[in-house]
Amino acid sequence: MYTILKNSIYSYEIQKSKFITLLYKVKKIEDVSFYLQQVKTTYKDATHYCYAYRLGNVQKFSDDQEPSGTAGMPMMEVIHKKELDFILCIVVRYFGGIKLGASGLTRAYSKAVNDALKENQLVELKEGYLVKVKTSYENQRTLDHLFSNQILKKEFLEQVIYEIDLFLEQLPLLQNYDYEILEKKMIEKEFND
Repeated sequence: MYTILKNSIYSYEIQKSKFITLLYKVKKIEDVSFYLQQVKTTYKDATHYCYAYRLGNVQKFSDDQEPSGTAGMPMMEVIHKKELDFILCIVVRYFGGIKLGASGLTRAYSKAVNDALKENQLVELKEGYLVKVKTSYENQRTLDHLFSNQILKKEFLEQVIYEIDLFLEQLPLLQNYDYEILEKKMIEKEFND
């Protein structure tokens, strides 16, 4: 699985219709609602706000009054074909006065997402965990060194308490520590384990 490196925007024009593609990295369903509302406010005079998203096992798409199956579904097909997750694609359309027909719309929305993805960078996702680790002050340097880019939180109490994004294959590195798995998750491979 993959996700995008960063949020991005891409636009192109076909037969006087302007298509603006916005790609967002999303972590929770509330992110989808937030970005959709933000886009509708920013591009308030647009004709259509079509979207597709995949967030773990949750996915949805919308044609936003384009003919059924001509916008959201082609966008979702690109997401599946590229094996993307934790992504929201919104394509804002300004109608230019020339009808594209069902097949033309399908091609236009697919192209909008494909071209936007070419302008972005994909990051591999790997299976992993959010882990809470407790250690003594003397051992904290070892954990800091082992997981330097993966430490999300560090608290100094009676012991040092870490929250770490850990790849599945790194779990044995914690065998000598007091740890608890908080949740299973997909982690971006940019940590370079």
